[in-house]
Amino acid sequence: MTPKVVLVTGVSRFLGGHLAARFAANPDVERVLGVDTEPPPRDLLRRMGRAEFVRADIRNPLIAKVISTANVDTVVHASVTANPAGPTGRTVMKEMNVIGTMQLLAACQKSPKVRKLVVKSTSAVYGSSSRDPAVFTEDMSPKDLPSSGYAKDAVEVEGYVRGFGRRRPDVNVTTLRFTNFIGPRIDTVLTRYFALPVVPTVLGYDARVQLLHSEDALAVLERATMHDLPGVYNVGGDGVLLLSQAIRRAGRLNLPVPSSAVPTVGGFFRSARLVDFSPDQMRFLNWGRVVDTTLLKKEFGFTPRWTTQQAFDDYVNGRGLKPLVDPETVAAAERGILDVAARFR
Repeated sequence: MTPKVVLVTGVSRFLGGHLAARFAANPDVERVLGVDTEPPPRDLLRRMGRAEFVRADIRNPLIAKVISTANVDTVVHASVTANPAGPTGRTVMKEMNVIGTMQLLAACQKSPKVRKLVVKSTSAVYGSSSRDPAVFTEDMSPKDLPSSGYAKDAVEVEGYVRGFGRRRPDVNVTTLRFTNFIGPRIDTVLTRYFALPVVPTVLGYDARVQLLHSEDALAVLERATMHDLPGVYNVGGDGVLLLSQAIRRAGRLNLPVPSSAVPTVGGFFRSARLVDFSPDQMRFLNWGRVVDTTLLKKEFGFTPRWTTQQAFDDYVNGRGLKPLVDPETVAAAERGILDVAARFR
């Protein structure tokens, strides 16, 4: 079913705003509504073209009036976020993620016009621990259920979405579990982390990181909206990078920190408003996470344009990150370490 009236949440941020812009540029879509608590930046608002910005809080039951009055048939819930803003950001973030989703789903349930729901979720629902499998598939459960932060929010959100699907079996529901976004235009905790001149890591750990280019994320959300592809899909680029490899590719300096000092270091970066590390993000930097994307390619019909490595390199080049240490020096040091290690085998 080609959507006629599409409502997108979270349009003041990169993903929601640029997604609304894509729908506005599609002549098959008759009307596009972009919802958020604050207007998008001026340049993003221009990109959104004929899309109509509606200043509304999805935590408020009045969102039901917006959906029913506009005869919305497709809802794209793109406002679930891991990026808290301000000193009370984490509390507000949880309210927007969880309470906002509950109210939005209640509004969709009341409207007989709604026929499709697309939800931006995250691979963080699988958690991060030492007992994780090498690769997570969609039917796997976390070994250690996330107990706080964005990951816990996403678990709760997906639970409400499944409940909605049972109550409204006539609605096509697509849940997209994205790996971490990267790219020259998007701002996330991870992009700010790799832009630090000295990047703190946990001593003794080297996490496997799977990334997704922000342009691939937009393409996946657009495809899920324009086609009937119900189900749950892992979404990530091919391949992985070790955290240490990513830091070197960005030309940053690695600062291994003992586990006992991690909370102190995290508090320093948070108070300096450089990077806000939540406990679930710190676990991710310990253990990493990799997902299987077979269903994405075979059933959903999408293969990411950028691999994990290509997406990361595009971020580094696009942001103009200048190496603090000459890459040839780093490479020579690594070769020397490998040569010494080979002698002791």
